[in-house]
Amino acid sequence: MSRLFGTDGVRGVANRDLTAELVHDLCVAAARVLGVDAETPSAGSVAARGRPRPVAVVGRDPRASGDFLESVVVGALASAGVDVRRLGVLPTPGVAYLTAETDADFGVMISASHNPMPDNGIKFFARGGLKLEDAAEDAIESGMGEDWPRPVGADVGRVVDLADATGRYVAHLVSTVPAPLTGLTIVVDCANGASWQVAPAALTAAGAAVVAIHDQPDGLNINADCGSTHLGPLQRAVVEQSADVGFALDGDADRVLAVDARGDVVDGDQILAVLALAAHEAKALPHNTVVATVMSNLGFVTALTGAGIKVVQAKVGDRYVLEEMRAGAFALGGEQSGHVIMSAHATTGDGVLAALHVAARMASTGRPLAELAAVMAKYPQTLVNVAGVDKARAHSDETVAAAVKQAEEELGSTGRVLLRPSGTEPLVRVMVEAASADQADMLAHRLADVVRLSLAL
Repeated sequence: MSRLFGTDGVRGVANRDLTAELVHDLCVAAARVLGVDAETPSAGSVAARGRPRPVAVVGRDPRASGDFLESVVVGALASAGVDVRRLGVLPTPGVAYLTAETDADFGVMISASHNPMPDNGIKFFARGGLKLEDAAEDAIESGMGEDWPRPVGADVGRVVDLADATGRYVAHLVSTVPAPLTGLTIVVDCANGASWQVAPAALTAAGAAVVAIHDQPDGLNINADCGSTHLGPLQRAVVEQSADVGFALDGDADRVLAVDARGDVVDGDQILAVLALAAHEAKALPHNTVVATVMSNLGFVTALTGAGIKVVQAKVGDRYVLEEMRAGAFALGGEQSGHVIMSAHATTGDGVLAALHVAARMASTGRPLAELAAVMAKYPQTLVNVAGVDKARAHSDETVAAAVKQAEEELGSTGRVLLRPSGTEPLVRVMVEAASADQADMLAHRLADVVRLSLAL
């Protein structure tokens, strides 16, 4: 049986893969692992803090299936003896922040992030707003379907709405901004997702003139031809509005990509480079180290090491970036996809937070984003997503392995190949970096064809 948890929670098509029954069992098991069974007579326990029951916060993105899934999650937790603070629609990093800020025992986010609207997912945060370690996920998964003592009477959980959740999170974001954004005009694409209120409010409160697009979620239009996976509308809006910069968030706002004043895309590697150099200049980069991933562009590594900054490369997935950051006590990390983690202010990737700090760098230096991002020269890179294949065999198939080896020999020291199964979607990602865009494109598509034929379902 395959593992239920992927690299970022449990995802699937809502009401087909991610059923009400599955989510109920998942949340009851999580309540036992993260709440009830986690209790000890320590200073951090529910009893020691004068609580009758464990407490969880629950947030969601605005996709339609979130309506019924929120009811299932809240009901399951309350039935397991957990008091629930319902946050409503809020970005994933906002749920993480309020897990810590309200001293909750754990948090639950209902979202499938950048996935299309029919999908949904369940993400858990441990006390302090931290992502779960593999051992905790395994314990939750193994506890599903087990008999459990059902509380009755006064022992069942109670449910309340945290009415000021959005305001508290926005206030936190604005409090971190090192320089006012006065004079900047910013376009923000909210992806018709969880940031539709938070992002415009935070950028405006920080001093920018803000134009918000795709900020009218109706439950069906999340990520639909907008946000960080579809940058065309933002590029056009930045140019049409003569804006200084644009930021595109995904459905749950834990990632961000940018567009400079000319309409050119600035990806997660470039955003991370801008923030790393700013922190380095301010002597605020612990151990002079940034954590990236194996997908990070070689140009990123070259630029930062040339500036005297060490780059640690983790496996793909913001949870693995976080693990490396915690292990080394590092403060900044991220992914090319736009997850940027600033651990002085957040426990997870936060797209709005990163946007605020990039804009603050622009404002404080008076330099346009194109100039700031030019610190790194991007190596040509082609990424092909191959769907409809058995991703579990991606690293064991001999034909695929031989094709990868051949491509690596052709590249020599001028590039690299990365082939990996997605942790959140049913596909295999093929990435090739090369000295020229033509070579990267040719090799990536050639490898994709081999994967498509050899791993066909």
